[in-house]
Amino acid sequence: MWPEGEKTLNLLAEVRGGDGEAVNALIDRHRDAIRRLVQMRMDQAIASRLDASDVVQDVMFEASRRLNDYISDPALPFHLWLRQLAKDRMIDMHRRHRTAQRRSVDREQPVSSIGDDDRSAADLAQLLQDAELTPAAANVRREMEEQFLAAVNQLNESEREIIMMRHFEHLSSAEAAQVLNMTPAAAGMRYMRALRKLSNVIGES
Repeated sequence: MWPEGEKTLNLLAEVRGGDGEAVNALIDRHRDAIRRLVQMRMDQAIASRLDASDVVQDVMFEASRRLNDYISDPALPFHLWLRQLAKDRMIDMHRRHRTAQRRSVDREQPVSSIGDDDRSAADLAQLLQDAELTPAAANVRREMEEQFLAAVNQLNESEREIIMMRHFEHLSSAEAAQVLNMTPAAAGMRYMRALRKLSNVIGES
């Protein structure tokens, strides 16, 4: 889901050297990944009133505005920093659009999509544990996605989050640990517990 890291590091070095074109290249090469993240995480009730592309544009603008601060203190890899900007933007958006429902949407955001790349489809087939499923078929993919979303939204927030990070954002175990501010061992244990629970939920459906 996220662009290859070595090219990002090269662009960051060029940005540090004052290359203005590198700024645009750095932001633009992450645009599609942010679009997928927003589409995956956006509440459907809000998506009916707010275009995901507008949210993506807001995130890209904020990243450009704050890029010098990041360059000065890169506490996270660039894609994880950008991911956090996007998550913060969506939390703020959900709060503003759904205040009347009086619920903590920053802690409870149902998953609405799994993305549209082949790797996500392959991961989905593996999670559903059905060797006969063929993710290349659009109708099968749709049925798989519906089954998965129904199951994953039965998990609690922390379980759902780590499943989505590992399988559909394609973050590594170490990256997930960074995002969650946990040790790799603790993040790995959370992932295994969530995976077991998801398997049980799917098996009961």
